[in-house]
Amino acid sequence: MPRPRKKRFVQGQLTASRFHPNRAPETDVRTVLLPVEGLEAIRLNDLEGLAQEASSQSMGVSRQTFGRILRHARSKVAEALVMGQELRIEGGNFEMPRGGRKRRLGPCGPL
Repeated sequence: MPRPRKKRFVQGQLTASRFHPNRAPETDVRTVLLPVEGLEAIRLNDLEGLAQEASSQSMGVSRQTFGRILRHARSKVAEALVMGQELRIEGGNFEMPRGGRKRRLGPCGPL
């Protein structure tokens, strides 16, 4: 019997859960699903600029697991962009803190 999966910590709510290409009617587009923890990995590493070690600690997983989550998430985003597919962010094995995401100010306002 496999070990139960640990929940990943995600720092807040989504601002959008669906991205759709302009050129195609909704019925003709294949959908790529990105788990919420995949979006969080991209946010921490690519947007916040945190190292994988710090990002993995923030999510409560090992650095190796974080790297795997990040690699799969980037692959799904690239597939949706290159192939003109809908990207939906939903599901996964995650837990949100009660206080929500900690915000910081960027050059154009809150991030």
